[in-house]
Amino acid sequence: MKVIIAQPYLNIKGGAERVVLEIAKHYDAKIYTLEYDKKNTFEGFSELDINIIGKDIPLSGMLPYKASQGLRFGYNFYNLELKEDYDVINAHISPSEWIRHKNKGVLWYCHTPPREVYDLYAERMKYRTYKEKFIYATMAKAYKMVSHKVVGKIECIATNSETTKERIARYFEREADVANPGIDYNAFENKAYEKFFFYPSRITPNKRQDYVINAFKKFVSKTGRKDYRLVLAGALSKNPEHIAYLTKIKKLSNGLNVKIITNISDKELKGLYSRAYAVLFAAINEDYGYIPLEAMASRKPVISVNEGGPKETVLDGKTGFLVNSDKEMGDKMAMLVDHPSTAEQMGKEGQKRVSLLYSWKAFFKKFDSLLEDTKKRSDL
Repeated sequence: MKVIIAQPYLNIKGGAERVVLEIAKHYDAKIYTLEYDKKNTFEGFSELDINIIGKDIPLSGMLPYKASQGLRFGYNFYNLELKEDYDVINAHISPSEWIRHKNKGVLWYCHTPPREVYDLYAERMKYRTYKEKFIYATMAKAYKMVSHKVVGKIECIATNSETTKERIARYFEREADVANPGIDYNAFENKAYEKFFFYPSRITPNKRQDYVINAFKKFVSKTGRKDYRLVLAGALSKNPEHIAYLTKIKKLSNGLNVKIITNISDKELKGLYSRAYAVLFAAINEDYGYIPLEAMASRKPVISVNEGGPKETVLDGKTGFLVNSDKEMGDKMAMLVDHPSTAEQMGKEGQKRVSLLYSWKAFFKKFDSLLEDTKKRSDL
């Protein structure tokens, strides 16, 4: 099976990039992308066949960063016509699926419909100027028009969780097959239960580092345990909104024992997992969520918001806790500190769950059949 991958950017270390990397390695696939920064994404991409495409759009530089980026991505994938032989095109982050406009045989692995256009549209608009609101409203309308046309032609759609499957049905009126991404659980270990809580996630408002900081503040207030630290670590993009958010959470951390690390290496990340007391997660209605899985693989209990993908992967009361407020998160942090044997037992149960249900072997067994279905439908 000759697979070509379409992905707008490879410039951070995120869950989507990890899935793209594993698929590309497994099928020896060529990747078409517009942005590739080998220093800030996973090292494994440097060993793959990456084709950087993309024409600049006149005057797009006058638009806000995210709008300019989205316009360039959409224009290039919509107009890209592949000249080489292939069996299936595997598109990932939107609007890479627009490659279907001029090419048949597309399996879109939809990590999520664009949240700025759909479920987080109103939330994001709160922080924009009147000029930015007009620009983003216009582009969101245009995106929906084009997507309605293109997505209707795509041969097969797959996704990472039941949460995202429901979004796809709601916004695109298409059925999607769920193929949970795997995890290399043998690459994680448990070295200790040191006195810090860990939240690794991209520095962006929808990951809600502010929620975790408030929970930690409540934990300290309740227990008086100033010997515990909160460590936040994650990729930081060039998006001005994300940079402004970093400034916000730094201010919110004043007076607390909080450490913020940006753009850490994979080795450092796994080291922090291995030594953390427990792992926190607070993203808004997350599509899937690699962090709870990596935490469980590291034999650490997970305290996650009761939303999105973690509702499918975290067993409340057994591998961690699902909470409904920052106060409840702080309370569960306190409970785990008071009961170290519970923290260890939850970690063991989590590791067992990950090894049984979330392997790459299981993922590729499902993905092979999706590729075959896509090819058959494109040949009709």
